[in-house]
Amino acid sequence: MSKNIVWFEEVGKTDVGLVGGKGANLGEMTRAKLPIPYGFVVTSHAYFLFIKANRLEKKIDSFLNLINFENSSELHQASKHIQDLIMNAHIPDSMVNEILVYYDNLTAKEEVYFKKNSNIFKKVLKRVKHLYNPPVVAVRSSATAEDLPTASFAGQQETYLNVKGEIHLLDYIKRCWASLFTPRAIYYRHEQKFDHFKIGLAAVVQRMVQSEKSGIAFSIDPVTNDKTKIVIEAIFGLGEYIVQGKVTPDHYEVDKRSFVLLIKDIKYQNLKYVRSGMGNKEVKLFKSEGAVQKLCVKEIVEVALLVKQIEDHYYFPQDIEWAIEGDTVFIVQSRPITTTHNTSKDSVAGTKREVFLTGAPASPGIAIGPVKIIHSPHEIDKIKKGDILVAPQTNPDYVPAMKRAAGIVTEKGGRTSHAAIVSRELGIPAIVGVEGATQKLKNEMVISIDGKAGEIYKGSILSDVKKISDMQKEEEPAHRYKTLTKVYVNLAEPEMALKTSKLDCDGIGLLRAEFMVAGIGTHPKEFIRLKKEDVYVQKLVSDLLKFVKPFSPRPVIYRATDFKTNEYRHLKGGKDYEPYEENPMIGFRGASRYISDPREFNLELQAIKKIWDMGYTNLHLMIPFVRVPWEIIQIKELVKKSGLLSYSGFRLLIMVEVPYCALNLEEFIEVGISGVSIGTNDLTMMLLGVDRDNQEVANVYDERNPAIIQVLEYIVSTAAKHGITSSICGQAASDYPDIVERLVKAGITSVSVNPDAVYRTRELIYQIEKRHFESIRK
Repeated sequence: MSKNIVWFEEVGKTDVGLVGGKGANLGEMTRAKLPIPYGFVVTSHAYFLFIKANRLEKKIDSFLNLINFENSSELHQASKHIQDLIMNAHIPDSMVNEILVYYDNLTAKEEVYFKKNSNIFKKVLKRVKHLYNPPVVAVRSSATAEDLPTASFAGQQETYLNVKGEIHLLDYIKRCWASLFTPRAIYYRHEQKFDHFKIGLAAVVQRMVQSEKSGIAFSIDPVTNDKTKIVIEAIFGLGEYIVQGKVTPDHYEVDKRSFVLLIKDIKYQNLKYVRSGMGNKEVKLFKSEGAVQKLCVKEIVEVALLVKQIEDHYYFPQDIEWAIEGDTVFIVQSRPITTTHNTSKDSVAGTKREVFLTGAPASPGIAIGPVKIIHSPHEIDKIKKGDILVAPQTNPDYVPAMKRAAGIVTEKGGRTSHAAIVSRELGIPAIVGVEGATQKLKNEMVISIDGKAGEIYKGSILSDVKKISDMQKEEEPAHRYKTLTKVYVNLAEPEMALKTSKLDCDGIGLLRAEFMVAGIGTHPKEFIRLKKEDVYVQKLVSDLLKFVKPFSPRPVIYRATDFKTNEYRHLKGGKDYEPYEENPMIGFRGASRYISDPREFNLELQAIKKIWDMGYTNLHLMIPFVRVPWEIIQIKELVKKSGLLSYSGFRLLIMVEVPYCALNLEEFIEVGISGVSIGTNDLTMMLLGVDRDNQEVANVYDERNPAIIQVLEYIVSTAAKHGITSSICGQAASDYPDIVERLVKAGITSVSVNPDAVYRTRELIYQIEKRHFESIRK
């Protein structure tokens, strides 16, 4: 596609090169019928045409070639010259006309779109009817290398709010283009080794939400990487102040499964940013206004549900901006969290030293150094390598100094502020929201900060760190507890395999295929249609090797693809092959798919066979969502045709998730399987008749229900009776030690848990087995 302008629904997540990360995500979420303020995107194609028409590339390059990127003065000077070049250049007349046609049609187009999706946008329709032309919009920069899974461009380009009128719109689109060359953007691209001229910039023109409340949400805890929580931070007014860290937001933590509010931390907000005429203004808040809880429980749950929906859509943790106008929650943008592998476990929690100051944990780790207090980006040259940077708040202009700092402390801001996000990306310990930090801390004063606990100590705590580190090593149960019951891990991300293989685990009990397939990004049938099956198979082989190599000779149990139809539809080309289902959770999935059309399943079998032919004999196959015995009979025929059953030591297992399979397990064992693994998530859902993703009935969902435990024990004892292996790989194995104990006593041969639960589960099983055998001896 080489269009200059597109409506949101014309693009999706694969169009980053045309509309940038922000534009692609807004288009993707519009297609997914999420509550997105409507709009259009002036594409990167238009930007490149603008640069070419004005012959700017050589002029820009001449400035970039002259500067020392570590010299902030030179960087600012070059930036100003380049931005002046862009602002003084002319947008071609044909492009101007095209932009204005889209702008003039925005209100009408928006109303048609919302009427078409009126079941979702009822509240929004009322709002649209009372808006006047010309529409008030936000103009947001969207770089074509923005928000990649490995690098965040948070804050690198500009956003302009409450833009109204044709002349203003054209001016702010040029300002967006110019923002590609702010000092911070130039510096960041240089550091990340991105080519300045291969990255384009699209301008997102989006209906302005006059937010009474706004904020940021993470689909995992951004500090600890806890995937069971949703973290929401909220303020009054427009969202700019939360990103800038100018105010400290309320902090809420929600359980991702039950949507129960776990933690709420209410903060006093002294300022808010609101629309005023053709611009925006800062408004002071009285104590009685700013000290109240920003979101009610209903609003917290509504935001959390949307966050969960977006994460499920992308199959990757998300950083989401949201806003509330009236009684409607809007999603303003979503991007991947880029710091999920940067978490440090270092902490001095447990030291006997007195805590001097506290704030919100923002980026884990320990830093020790002299304090340097700065109040603006003009002072960043004061920060030397090893200093603790202390500031009221940070913005992207502080990044060069942040890279030199050993640690960061800010007076304002939450875990979703600029300081917090960038610190996590850089791997620098940070604490935010430390009230009075710039007054209570003094220049050159040596302090120690614990970014994981949010605590600041006077002086150096190096000796304490060493003592606690030694204690943790002594307490760590790795390779100390030998158990008869195997402890496996659940994995999905290839990048995590090498690190996880070093844990005291006996293999991978559940290797989810979905993350790898989502990474490939295109529906397998599209590869088949294009006769590029070998490309798909090779991509799968490449990912599988990342697991089987570091774990060899320990077993890796690969669960064949278990996408539901709604999830498959999100892959490129998916809508051409997937039927629409009212309830895909119990629809066309698992074993039924492989039998109905074996071509996709055969691609997976080919990949597994290639791994075995390379000499890795630790990869085995598990079939998900098996409903009736004859499905396994037919599956075995397909596996047999692939040649895998002829390999000595190859194992074929099934997931026990469907009540019929659980209660009539002997029928499935008689067909001939090597083992079973219990998927407690789906099995609990169907035995209790509860949609586990529906917060209205989530309180009923509980794997500890006596009836559920009785069924689990029956599955394990039946497997033991017939001499096949049994395992449990659902969330219950990681969350509930009492369930693990019951199943170990029933004779389960392994449990498969999340990586962070390996050590405690190994120790738990050791103690269970010890008590069990002692009672037998007595």
